[in-house]
Amino acid sequence: MKNDIKKNQSSKIVKIGIIGTGILGNAVGLHLLRSGYELTVYNRTKEKTNKLKINGAKVVNSPKNVAENSELVIIIVKDANAVKKVSFGKNGIVDGRHPGLTVADMSTINPMESKKISKIFLKYKIIKLDIPVMGGPNVAINGELLLMGSGNKERFDKFKNIFNKIANKVFFVGGNGTAHLIKLSMNIQITMLALALSEGITLVKSAKIDPRIFLDILNSTYFKTGMSENKAYKMIQDNFEVTFTLKNLKKDISTITDTAKSFKINLPMIEKAKSVYSNAINKGFGDIDYTGILAYIEEINKTQLKITKNNYKNKFIT
Repeated sequence: MKNDIKKNQSSKIVKIGIIGTGILGNAVGLHLLRSGYELTVYNRTKEKTNKLKINGAKVVNSPKNVAENSELVIIIVKDANAVKKVSFGKNGIVDGRHPGLTVADMSTINPMESKKISKIFLKYKIIKLDIPVMGGPNVAINGELLLMGSGNKERFDKFKNIFNKIANKVFFVGGNGTAHLIKLSMNIQITMLALALSEGITLVKSAKIDPRIFLDILNSTYFKTGMSENKAYKMIQDNFEVTFTLKNLKKDISTITDTAKSFKINLPMIEKAKSVYSNAINKGFGDIDYTGILAYIEEINKTQLKITKNNYKNKFIT
């Protein structure tokens, strides 16, 4: 399978490391290998590095080893505690430090925590950038993410060619923490859009109206979104193929509410959404795609999920 990864010899070879090779980390890593970069990877569950290893990545036993073999280390882990563990824990990134080492955090974390982590890295003479992204593995594999960067602008520009390879839209937005704050604000949109679509679909189905009619009309208006034009048609077919799990979105929602408290502001709708997503996880929907919130809403309304064209007859038309 190595031959499937065609290296672009015109790329400047920068040694890159990835810590965290879950769904997103794998896709980003495979795209970087395809683009000609040398890649060293680490994941707590080693089996999750297998595909990257087959395609030419060097698999090592600790974050320390990743740092020793890399100029740029990209972290893609669950939360701020996980970032701190791989950075400052036993055999962490700082134990493998060397002059010029840069860390770029792609995880979704509290911006206040991001600032604290950046300050700790500076004590070790390591610059940390924030590079959260929008988009899932389906676009990451082709370098079509949207990347928001913050931190040291000079260091960001040094590796901008790599960020432009990871994403086809790149924004530098300010000092450490800024990108993570905007990422959380973007995830509010994702949360609300998934809920709004799910409730709209459930309402029309309760009236025995084909939800495709609802989606077709919605997508003919100003209110259409990428989610309504693409994922929504999978949702009504009970297709919740995972790009980002419901429980991971709930984790981000909790980070959003914690961040809001840090800024002493009240975000009433995301608080209500937190309750809905928590209930969905408790009912066993946590491991499907976040758009599976539809399945939970239909479950609590005792609505059939299976959709066929003949199931629907508009009861308002005689």
